[in-house]
Amino acid sequence: MTAGSGLLHIEAPPEALVMSGGLFHGVQLWVNLPAEDKMMAPRYQDIRGGQVQLLTTPDGGALLRVIAGELDGHEGPGITHTPITMIHATLAPGAEMTLPWREDFNGLAYVLAGRGSVGTARRPVRTGQTAVFGAGSSLTVRADEQQDSNTPDLEVVLLGGRPIREPMAHYGPFVMNTREELQQAFEDFQKGRLGTVPAVHGMTEGGRP
Repeated sequence: MTAGSGLLHIEAPPEALVMSGGLFHGVQLWVNLPAEDKMMAPRYQDIRGGQVQLLTTPDGGALLRVIAGELDGHEGPGITHTPITMIHATLAPGAEMTLPWREDFNGLAYVLAGRGSVGTARRPVRTGQTAVFGAGSSLTVRADEQQDSNTPDLEVVLLGGRPIREPMAHYGPFVMNTREELQQAFEDFQKGRLGTVPAVHGMTEGGRP
C-alpha cells in the first residue's frame, strides 16, 4: 500500500482464519516515501501467496519467498517507490544460506519463529529479535540444529533498502518530512479528505474521492 496523499485502512486477518484458530503472524512494514513523492496518489496492492516468487537454496534447506524487490535477478510482485527487498525465508533445522545483497542497501533479519544465527560470526537470534547486518554484499542466516517442538523451522523476514537520508516527522500513523506537513495531514484526516482501501480483494487502486 502506498499511502501518498492519504489512505484509510484497517488490517485484519481473514474471517475464516479467525474462526478456525491457530497461530498466524502479522507484519506491518512502513517504507518512507521520498519528499518529492509524499503527496502522490495513493495505491493499494493485494498480493496473494501464489503471486510471490518462490526460490530454494541449492541443497533445498531453505524456501525463499520474494515479496518485494529482487534477489539475484528474481523479482517479487511488491512495488515500492523507495527501492527495497523483502523476503520471507523458512530454514529447516541446521540449514544455512548466504544470499547476495546490494551493497547500497542496508539489511536486517526479523525472526518470526525459531532459533538460529546470523552473519559469518554466527550471532544468535530467536523469536521476536531483529539483527542488523553491517556493510557487505551478502547476508548469512543459519537455523539451529534443534528447534522448539511447536516451531519446527526457523522463520525469518529479511529486509533491506536504499537509505533516502531525508528528515522525518511522525505523529501517530502520519509520517511526513516536516511538522507543518503533519498538521496538514491531520487536518485532511479530520475533514474526511483521505481515500480508503478497496474492500473487495483483487482491486488495486485507491485514492481521494
